[in-house]
Order: sequence, then C-alpha cells, then structure tokens
Amino acid sequence: MSTSSSTHATTAGTQPTTQQPSRQPASNQPAAGEGAPTSTDQPGTFTSLEAIQAQAEAMRAYFLTGATRDIAHRKQALRDMKSWLKEHETNVLKALWQDLGKVAYEGYITELGMVYGEIDLCLKKVDAWATPERVPSPVSMFKSISTVYHDPYGVVLVLAPWNYPLQLTLVPMVDAIAAGNCVAFKPAREAPATAAIMFRMAREVFDPTFVCAIPGGPHINDWVLATRWDSIMFTGSPRVGKVVMAAAAQFLTPVTLELGGKSPCIVHSDADLKVAAKRIAWGKTVNSGQTCVAPDYLLVQEDVADDLLAAIADTWNEWYDGDALHSPIWPHMVSMKHYKRVMGLIEQHNPAARVAVGGHGDPDTLRIEPTIMTGVTLDDPVMGEEIFGPVLPVLTYSDLDDAFATIRRFEHPLACYVYTASKEVKRRVIGELQFGGGAVNDCCVQLSNDQMGFGGVGNSGMGAYHGKVGFDAFTHYKGVMDHAAFVDPDFRYPPFTAEKKRLAKGFMH
Repeated sequence: MSTSSSTHATTAGTQPTTQQPSRQPASNQPAAGEGAPTSTDQPGTFTSLEAIQAQAEAMRAYFLTGATRDIAHRKQALRDMKSWLKEHETNVLKALWQDLGKVAYEGYITELGMVYGEIDLCLKKVDAWATPERVPSPVSMFKSISTVYHDPYGVVLVLAPWNYPLQLTLVPMVDAIAAGNCVAFKPAREAPATAAIMFRMAREVFDPTFVCAIPGGPHINDWVLATRWDSIMFTGSPRVGKVVMAAAAQFLTPVTLELGGKSPCIVHSDADLKVAAKRIAWGKTVNSGQTCVAPDYLLVQEDVADDLLAAIADTWNEWYDGDALHSPIWPHMVSMKHYKRVMGLIEQHNPAARVAVGGHGDPDTLRIEPTIMTGVTLDDPVMGEEIFGPVLPVLTYSDLDDAFATIRRFEHPLACYVYTASKEVKRRVIGELQFGGGAVNDCCVQLSNDQMGFGGVGNSGMGAYHGKVGFDAFTHYKGVMDHAAFVDPDFRYPPFTAEKKRLAKGFMH
C-alpha cells in the first residue's frame, strides 16, 4: 500500500510537512470542539536510540509479568479503546477530514467503522482463538497428550501509512492486543491530525508499558528499526518493506508486510457494464484513489471499452455534479509532494495517449479530478509505478491470454479484479494469476470481510491480518507433548535391532 510519498512514514530522515487545502469544512463535516487534535496531543519525543530501546525493554518487562496473557486483560483493553473512540468519534472523523479531506461518512465506513468491527469480532472470538488446542498424538507416542498453545510474541511494532491512517494503525493494533501482546505504534507524519488523536488515545487509555505511541522526527525511523521487537507489522511500499525486513533480520524478528503494486481490473465483454462502471468508479475514487487495493489500471476487452469508459465518466459526473474539484465530498491528495507526483503521471505520456476524462488539478486544495487515460503503453510513467491517485489508465485486450500476458509483466499485485458472467473466466483468473486477494464483479470489498485474511504475495507483501488471521499473525503456535512416564517403549533407544526396526516401520508407515 504505497507510493514514493507514503514511504517517508518509515524511512530515515526529516519528513515533509503535510500541506492542507485552504478551504473551510464542508457542511457535512464534524465541527471542531473540545478535544479536537492539537499539537499538545503529540507524545514526548524520543531523543536517542537508547531511549527507544529502553522503552521497548520496559514494554518487554511488562509483557513478562504475564498481564497481557490474561484474556480478561485483553478484552478490557479493547473495550476501553472502543469506548474512547466512541466518546471522541466527532473529533476522530474531523482529523481524517483535516488530513485527507474525507467527509464524515467516508471516514466512518472506510476507517473508524472497520476498527469498531475488528474490536467487536475479537471480543466475540478471542476466548475460542486463545484456547489451547488438543491434537492427536502418533501411535508411537502412546499415552501422550499433544497440545498447541497460542503464545503471544511479546512486543509488537506497528508501522502505519498515511492513506488510511486510523484503520491501518488501529486494526493491526487490535489484532496484536487480542493475541496478548504489547504494542508500540508509529503513525505516518503525513497525517498529523489523525496521528495526534491516536497519540491522545494511547495516553488516556493505556499505560505506556502496554501501548506506546512513537512520534516522528529526525532519526526516529533509523532508531526504531535498530531496536529489537518481537514482531513487526509494516504497511507501505515494497522498497521500504525491504528495508524493514533487512532491519528485522538482524534479530530474526518475524514481519508482516502489507505492501502494494499495480492491481489490475479486468473487464470481459460479457460483464454487466452498468454495474461494472459504477463499482470501478467507486473503487478508483474512494479516498481519491489513495488506496492500496484500488484498481491501478483497467484491462478491457476491445469491443466494450468505449461503452465502459463512457459509463464510468457518467457515474463520476453524477456523483460529483460534473465538478469534482469543487465538490464538498471529494477528498484531496495528502501533500503537495504527492499531488505533484500524481499530476506528473497524468502529464507525462506518449504522443498517442490522451486524457479522455478529467486530468485537471488544483494545487490550492490538493485535489485532482477523476481521470481516465487511454492509448497508454507499458512504457508510460503512469504504468511504471503504483499510481495512488484518482487516475485510471486503460489498456485493451483481445483475449484472456493477452490480458494475462500484460499482468505478468508486473510483480504479483496486492489485488486483482475481474468483471465477467463466465465461470470459465472467473476460474482462470483465480487459478492462473498470483495476487494477494481480490473480487469478482466488484473491487476493494474483499477488505470488508473479516473472515478472510488481508495480505499480499511476493512483491506485494507477506503474511496477512484481519480477524482470526490477524490473531494468528501475532501469535506463536507452541506445540507441547506431555508423555506419560509409565509407558516407555524402547524401540527408539539403542541398540537398534531388527525387531525394533520392524516395530518402528509399523508405527511410522
């Protein structure tokens, strides 16, 4: 989930200041009030590597008391988090609007509501998830009891991005707490208002030896990655994911990496174009395209391309009254740097390519119109990196093998979508392409199902989280065999006779 801009949340050095649009809140935004995020919500700054290492050790000492292993402790922590978020919901949604221009409704359904849902699921299921599991023992280990214990790792570090700053910080935190861990989290500096509200939550809800917020600052990222953690969850670019993984390797720390890539959206000629247009239009423009699983480019069968693109354009015009740049519900780019990068992808293209829809931006508000580009080639800049903006380049194909060949030119994507009525096309897309997850006749919605893990494959990530899969991500499965002392068959002990060999082969075949 990443762009070159998003990686600054977790790489070393001073971070760029986020520029916010110079406009007043729309009427459907939460009003400012007591408790709105301010600079005073920033936690104390860590001034050295030793300070961060000392914090990690203090958290590890608390973990070793056994307090977080108690299921009641985990549940109470999750209830307290949800209660605080409910009490401060207006200001949480205001922070998301300040950072990304998300209206309250979008902020709720794409961020806060998902955090609530993850908390509720963990509260309901954690007793069952954490219960030791009896498993069968082999005949050779007669009179033994085999049990798998669900052991928390210890102190988990969550490194979060800016594009869904609340959801992508708190959902993995919820999973880690449910699994019995302590959590240190470092939100992205590009979303300062949301970071401030989470800093305040951590301070008011949790003891810092249990949950600790780490602010950004010069050298902080280097220091964080030089510190020993027991598990690391990183969301960001593949480039920085490699940096995180290399840093974790010095301690053999397990990592969960949710990265990104160029997620294709295939539209076959037998698709319901009206439904496809509406769902693609939404998936590409939710959060103004700053979504790791957004359709990054469109692969449309040649004979339906014109009709599909016209329907997508009509949908955007209807939603944003033909003027997204001045729509009260249209989000903005997170920063001027990111705005310039996305606009550059629109402006740099081969002579045969054209901007068929949109293409304009407003640097004063950091908004970019929903944009469709046709005639692009794989050599155009817009096809050379994950876009992370409301820009939809379009490629056409004649048959499915042609589409698959294009997709395989790229690294394995985080998501893949196909619109079709054909069971055979569905089967081939799911069975022949490698991708993190996806949807048939929809897009982005796979994240809404907490019964499925969310994660990438290959260059788009490793490991997964959400729901039970998230609990497992921060859990070591510890197998223990309890073997009765009064039964001790000697076929495993020297000397190794023919009779012992016969018995062993009988047990093991």
